[in-house]
Amino acid sequence: MKTVLITGAAGFIGSHLCDRFLAEGYNVIGMDNQITGAMSNIEHLIPLKRFTFYHHDITNYIHVPGHIDYILHFASPASPTDYLRYPIQTLKVGALGTYNLLGLSRVKKSRILVASTSEVYGDPQVHPQAEDYWGNVNCVGPRGVYDEAKRYQEAITMAYHQAHGLETRIARIFNTYGPRMRTDDGRVMPTFINKALRQEPLCIYGDGEQTRSFCHIDDTVEAVYRLLLSDYCLPVNIGNDGEITINVLAGLILRYTGSSSQILYDDRRTDDPIRRKPDIRLAREVLKWQPVIPVEEGIQKTIRHFR
Repeated sequence: MKTVLITGAAGFIGSHLCDRFLAEGYNVIGMDNQITGAMSNIEHLIPLKRFTFYHHDITNYIHVPGHIDYILHFASPASPTDYLRYPIQTLKVGALGTYNLLGLSRVKKSRILVASTSEVYGDPQVHPQAEDYWGNVNCVGPRGVYDEAKRYQEAITMAYHQAHGLETRIARIFNTYGPRMRTDDGRVMPTFINKALRQEPLCIYGDGEQTRSFCHIDDTVEAVYRLLLSDYCLPVNIGNDGEITINVLAGLILRYTGSSSQILYDDRRTDDPIRRKPDIRLAREVLKWQPVIPVEEGIQKTIRHFR
């Protein structure tokens, strides 16, 4: 029976990955310092014999006994609210945390997959964004702590692959949504749903014509699983290439919640990307994957969870 270590296990994506790998028959070791994760996301797993949990900050030395076949590095504050609250921790988990995990991977002879982000593209000047685009990031802007942490994470991962022959995988994850998102994490989908259910105004920053591409958590987990087991070591975009404006998103959420919330507008946030859409031709080719859950269906599933 194979063993997988998942960091950020109590977080949104990490907890769903724990579920998936347990369902596939793996022993799962979860690790999280719970800065932004919540034990409620994995409390159903604690009694299971094939699940072990470590409360640990991976920016410190990591010791896990026994053999580990795979490591999935999903530890990091991931929303603007979180990484602006914890800027130094965000940089440390992308740098020191990744360094520690790559060292563990080398010792254990494990394959490691790191969770990067569409934010490595910054406010893109190329549309849609393909893996060979180098991005447009303001490294000293407020979002730089997250963007540059992930860009460094990709660089050190490739360095270990090239210098030590480590088996590495890099997932560039675009906007993911679904059950277990925190209502207060600041990301647009849970914020709008929570506000709509409470009949509170929805605040849009800018004119609302900026675009995002939303991928349901089930589709994201499937892509990550396939990427881990693939033979491809360079970055792969994982996201839904269906692009919608924030205005359209707000309208869908109001419709499916039956809410009478008003829509208010405020100034655009600094370095907020104007357009975001993944080019997923590589994922289709290498992983034989594409998202299958339409955003309308995914939004309704997420609303049911938040109710």
